[in-house]
Amino acid sequence: MPGPRPAGSASPLGYYRGDDEHGLAKAADAFVARLEVAAGAPLERAAFRGDELDPARLAERIGTAPLFGGGTVVIITDASALVRSNVVRDATIALLGAVAPGNGLLFVDAAETGHRETAGAKALRDAVAALGGDLVEIRAPSERRMAAWIEEQARDRDIRLGPGAAEELASRVGAMVKEADVDRRRMSALASTELDKLGLYRAGSRVERDDVRALVSDALEASGWAFLDAVGERNARHASELLDRLLVTTPEPVLLAQLHRRVRELIVANDLVTSGASAPEIVRALKIASYPAELRARQARRWRFEELQAALEGLLDLDAMVKGADPATPRQVALAFQLWVRDRVAPARSVDARSAPTTAGRR
Repeated sequence: MPGPRPAGSASPLGYYRGDDEHGLAKAADAFVARLEVAAGAPLERAAFRGDELDPARLAERIGTAPLFGGGTVVIITDASALVRSNVVRDATIALLGAVAPGNGLLFVDAAETGHRETAGAKALRDAVAALGGDLVEIRAPSERRMAAWIEEQARDRDIRLGPGAAEELASRVGAMVKEADVDRRRMSALASTELDKLGLYRAGSRVERDDVRALVSDALEASGWAFLDAVGERNARHASELLDRLLVTTPEPVLLAQLHRRVRELIVANDLVTSGASAPEIVRALKIASYPAELRARQARRWRFEELQAALEGLLDLDAMVKGADPATPRQVALAFQLWVRDRVAPARSVDARSAPTTAGRR
């Protein structure tokens, strides 16, 4: 095992993780730059994916000190794939102390938003930390942070943004979606690329919101969870916007099954909330985790029981159309889904979310 690093020297080891590929790439560049300053010479980069490298090959690249000039920095992306096997994990950890002077080793693990770190990845990260390596975690800018991040990037590039331009670009790359089933790893990279394009388009002048609308396509991935929650919250406008995208990427039978399950859960939650059931009772009845059960209960308060029944009946009509009992073109099916949202999701009148729903008409 190597001894302590001299004060002020750059660590030859690093473990960087997060859900922002653009930010991780920038951090990797900074890691290499620090090693180059310490070495006083440019370093060769050798990049590998975790699933294409084995400990023996890694040992060859990091174990030999350079005789002349700079050494080699090995950058392993998708690091968690390298340590899926306990045997490979242990062999890789054993190599951490074998990085020859002048060389460097950086693990980069870009995981999807919300995914937990694997046990193997955690063991590797802890081993890097134990040897004094750099640990960095970089998260994609949140929906609240992305517009400010875009403005910072624009200032760094001497690009002037008009009112609302940063917010529009943030929305176009999908940053305003909060749901966990949307992958945020490439959002900042996309925003950076589009910002460069806008800067070239308006070289010497200000980029306006209309410029963003004209040049940047909407890259938002429709979130199935967001759509179902919009239905539960009776936000028909948002549900309709998401539905347009989902119908392009999601088979109609799958979408119908998801809607059917959500409406049935709302019916059960509506009945339980009306009868004064406790939170644990609602969790047991719905057979889902406590937070989703709490969310269903809150959404159910926005509905009357007969409205949920009508919504369920409307789904049966949609099911017949999708399965061909009532032949229809894809355009007609899409229109039927949108009409269901308009007629069944949008409240006929204001429903106080704080009051318990009525049960009139159930009997």
